[in-house]
Amino acid sequence: MDIRQVSVPTQTLAPTGATNAYVVGDEEAILVDPAGRTDDLDAAVASASVEHVLVTHAHPDHVGGVAHYAESCDATVWARAGRERRFERATGVAPDRTFREGTTVAGATVVETPGHAPDHVALAADGAMLTGDLVVSAGSVVVGADEGDVRAYLTSLRRLYARNPDRLYPGHGPAIDDPRAEIERLLRHRLDREATVLAAVRGGATTLDEILDAAYDKDLSGVRDLARTTTAAHLEKLAVEGKVSWDGQRANAADADA
Repeated sequence: MDIRQVSVPTQTLAPTGATNAYVVGDEEAILVDPAGRTDDLDAAVASASVEHVLVTHAHPDHVGGVAHYAESCDATVWARAGRERRFERATGVAPDRTFREGTTVAGATVVETPGHAPDHVALAADGAMLTGDLVVSAGSVVVGADEGDVRAYLTSLRRLYARNPDRLYPGHGPAIDDPRAEIERLLRHRLDREATVLAAVRGGATTLDEILDAAYDKDLSGVRDLARTTTAAHLEKLAVEGKVSWDGQRANAADADA
């Protein structure tokens, strides 16, 4: 199945400063993550018969062109079942149809991959997968406490690893030709971060900022807010697993509460 990647400049947290839109297929093609309207994306859309529009998740840097291309292509607009209102708030478009795990849209199959966002999905197309913000080729994916879930994110990474796709097409950055290596890197990164957060709490840090400063050994200038919400998300996971107590303000090691 032909997959065309178009980089669309966006106001994104990703260091690329752009979000990847994809045109999947030729006849009855799918437009995935139209982040905004550009000449390059216009040309890619014009080269295919786009009949479907969907997004991997409804974050602002993935949805800016949904309304335009849905209208100009007279396309069927899809949203995650149960997340229709979230999708409409983000795009200004009411979905025509909904999908869930296993739904097939023009030959591509939906795989639910929550964690980065609660409505996040990937698309399996032949041997490849369009992965949105599940995987990146450099750096890491933000999984913040505002709506992220570290437990779900790790599960989604492991599900992707088990599928063993030939190639990944991420929401930001270049295509990934060695999927398992990148998935392993991201799993290690998340588990290493969890270990430093847990060590910080066991070392006596209790407030979010104390834990943050103890867990990170790099300059956080410009990204401190992201690091704070990531740390909070890890604390939420550790609390669910009974390794710490965390009330949103203060944390204690589980053995300290015994």
